[in-house]
Amino acid sequence: MTDAPFTGLTRDSWAAVADQLLLSVRGWASPDHARIDLPGQQSAYGPDSDSLEAFARSFLLAAIRLKGEDGKDPHDLAEWYAAGLRAGTDPASPHAWPRPDQLGQAKVEACSIALGLHLSRPWLWDRLDDRDRSNIVAWLATVVGEQYPPINWVWFQIVVETFLKSVGGPWSPADIESGLAVHESLYRADGWYADGPERAFDHYNGWALHVYPLLWASMDPSLSGAAVQAAWRDRLSAFLDSTVHLIGGNGSPLVQGRSLTYRFAAAAPLWMGAITGATSQSPGVLRRASSGILKHFLDRGVPDQRGLLTLGWYDEWPGIAQSYSGPGSPYWAVKGMLGLMLPADHPVWVAAEEPLPVEESDFTVELSVPGWQVSGTRSDGIVRVVNHGTDHSVPGDSRADSPLYARLGYSTHTMPPLSSPYWAQPLENSVSLVHPSLGLSHRNGFTTVGSGSSIASVHWVRTSDDHGPEHGSGRGGAVVAGPPIAMASAVRGSHEVRLARIDGPVEPGWLLEMSGWPLTATTPPTAVVNERAAVQIPGPTSPNQPHPGPTSPSDPHPGLTSSIQPHLGFTAVDIRRTDNSEALGNHTAIPITQAPAVPAQLYAAVISLATTPEPPPHLTLDNTTLHITWPDTTHSTLTLPAP
Repeated sequence: MTDAPFTGLTRDSWAAVADQLLLSVRGWASPDHARIDLPGQQSAYGPDSDSLEAFARSFLLAAIRLKGEDGKDPHDLAEWYAAGLRAGTDPASPHAWPRPDQLGQAKVEACSIALGLHLSRPWLWDRLDDRDRSNIVAWLATVVGEQYPPINWVWFQIVVETFLKSVGGPWSPADIESGLAVHESLYRADGWYADGPERAFDHYNGWALHVYPLLWASMDPSLSGAAVQAAWRDRLSAFLDSTVHLIGGNGSPLVQGRSLTYRFAAAAPLWMGAITGATSQSPGVLRRASSGILKHFLDRGVPDQRGLLTLGWYDEWPGIAQSYSGPGSPYWAVKGMLGLMLPADHPVWVAAEEPLPVEESDFTVELSVPGWQVSGTRSDGIVRVVNHGTDHSVPGDSRADSPLYARLGYSTHTMPPLSSPYWAQPLENSVSLVHPSLGLSHRNGFTTVGSGSSIASVHWVRTSDDHGPEHGSGRGGAVVAGPPIAMASAVRGSHEVRLARIDGPVEPGWLLEMSGWPLTATTPPTAVVNERAAVQIPGPTSPNQPHPGPTSPSDPHPGLTSSIQPHLGFTAVDIRRTDNSEALGNHTAIPITQAPAVPAQLYAAVISLATTPEPPPHLTLDNTTLHITWPDTTHSTLTLPAP
């Protein structure tokens, strides 16, 4: 009987993947190892930045391997990366890296280099000669006194300067104090940080804002007090209680937020729980969750046939990238391999895998900080999030909706389409007014009113005016204001009951639209349009069937069905189709329902996503209260916030 009944992955399995990643990048390195020029679409910062990124991020993985193996080094990782460090930080080298004071992205990569040097210190740093150490210190020291954005980036400066302090280099207590103050300002509650002043709730909570604090505290405990460390531990524990509910039975993390190409970096906070013990989750759950995330990608052709992590989700799909993403960017995934620092006899590697929450029972969980209603169904392993609190913006902002943040729904089995039309208009999982010439309205900058409800001053944005970089937020441009729309959701099982009301004047010819979950496949999803609109990915209905690989015509979620069933106010249903819109396939289909826009009219529909179908809920209206009887016979009510 295996101790990994869900994934089959052991520590040796993880180590083999890590070593494959490390050995595969060598074929793209310069003779002195300072440059790793991976194939693929360049970032906005150019090839020198991209090359440094590939080196620094893969070096962090090499350091994790050295740390976890107590210096055993059959692949000569220490000397291979020492050569690259030597050439990259030598100002006279033809492959000298751009310094952090010259290139913003180098501030990010300096952190991976400093952390890697810390983790591998006995086997790398301690064996360098004085000249090489001096050059490395001089390169890293250009972060001292630099300004960093008030987001997760402050940790890059904190980590680098703490390493510099440990080797007698320059550092600034004021920089560290300032960075820690920013970090504290990002904390909201219940283990959740916002990555900046906006409602930016995403995977950076896990792979940055919970990873760096406790790793840093172990670098120099004198720089942080016991009370601060205790608070960070409590926050991590609370966050992991949320995290395990956001992983599908197929192992997929929630597909939401920027930098999705980091893939299994989503496992990083789980490993931090194991490393620090700051968690109420058992070692078996941590192992199953982490290994499930890795296996999700391994089963779907990641890394590719060359052993590389590409810009994409499964196969290469550069449209998933932000402006800062280059061929080396996906190697931030190595944070999801922090567990390899732990020895083979650690409890997380010895414990048998235990089921995730979605594998034990159906659940509905309220995450009040990001404003998410989370529903998991055991029969198909799908975790869905209905979103009334996150938009990577602030209340009153009139930019367009970001498809990564501002949609009403995200899940472990669907991906928000990310092609240009979806940045210009909210074409899926939205409530919008349809203007005859301006198209679909946006809700970005909405006000969260309570659990599962919000009010949006809807607006139209001419996004073609915005020529700036894309970092995940909605696009700007000339704005045309529309009326407020109140919207609310009730969630149970595979269903969301969605209710809306227009609270202002409208023009003749305007429509109100609700749209459902997007399904994407290599062949067009099948469709049924009658009293409801439904689309389905063709194929077997096994929810966790492995994807055969990147060259297979099979789809990752065969049998998955998305539907919308209108109830109040709506007069028509239809299917919206687009091509080449996202990373899961070439063909996307979205069920929609529309009706003439009438102020004060109540509009209601049932939006569903399932592989294992269940009966729809029964809805009755009593004045302005919607009464819901769910398929399991439980009851709930739904009302809209007052105008």
